[in-house]
Amino acid sequence: MASILAMFKALLSSLRDLLPIIVVIGFFQLVVLQQPLPDWGAILLGLVLVVIGLTLFIFGLEMGLFPIGESMARSFASKGSVVWLLIFAFCLGFGTTVAEPALTAVAAEAAEVAAEGGLIAQDEEMMDDYANGLRLTVALSVGIAIMLGVIRILKGWPIHWMIISGYVLVMVMTWFAPQSIVGIAYDSGGVTTSTITVPLVTALGVGLASSIKGRNPMVDGFGLIAFASLTPMIFVMGYGMLVH
Repeated sequence: MASILAMFKALLSSLRDLLPIIVVIGFFQLVVLQQPLPDWGAILLGLVLVVIGLTLFIFGLEMGLFPIGESMARSFASKGSVVWLLIFAFCLGFGTTVAEPALTAVAAEAAEVAAEGGLIAQDEEMMDDYANGLRLTVALSVGIAIMLGVIRILKGWPIHWMIISGYVLVMVMTWFAPQSIVGIAYDSGGVTTSTITVPLVTALGVGLASSIKGRNPMVDGFGLIAFASLTPMIFVMGYGMLVH
C-alpha cells in the first residue's frame, strides 16, 4: 500500500513538473499561432506515456541506481584499494557514456552531416566508423574525467582551478581544431551528462566523499559531472584534428 501511494505521489509530481511545458506549448499554439493542436488523441497519449516514463525513471533512480552507486563507493573506500576504485570509476564513466541514447543520436547525426559535407565518404560503413569513433572518444574522455574527479576527492584538490584550467585548454584548442568539429565537440560535453551517466556518477561522488574522513559530501561529493562535461570537448576536438 505504501509503495502504491508513493508511486501515485511520484505521478503527480511528474505531472506538476511537466505542467509548465504543457502551458507554454498550449499558449503559443492556441493564442499566438491561433491554430488547433493536431491529432489530440496522439498528443494526449504521448503526454500520458511521458508522465509514466518519467515517474518510473525517477522511481528507479531512488530505488536502485543511487543506493547501489553510493554503496559501491563506500565499499571501495572502506577496502582502501585506490587502484580498484580508479578502475571502477573509469569503467563506470566509460560504460554509462557508451550507453547514453543522446550521445548515440548526436554521433549518428554528426556522421551523416560529415558525409553530406564531403568530410568522409558517403558510405554506410564509413559513417558507422565515424559515429562509433566519436562515441568511443567521448566515452574514453568521460572515463578519464571520472578518474580525475575521484582523485580530486581523495586528495582534496580545489575544483575551481581544475575546471578553469580545463576551459582555458578548450578555448585554446578551439582556435586550432577544424571548424567542422568544434560545434560537435561542444555538444558532446552536454549529451554525456544525461539520464544514465548523471545518477550513477553523482551517487559515486557523494558516496565516496561521505566515506572519507575530512571530506564534506556537499563540497567534495559534487563536481564529477563538471569533469564529464569538460573532457569530451577536449577529446573530441583532438579526435577532429586526427580525423580531418
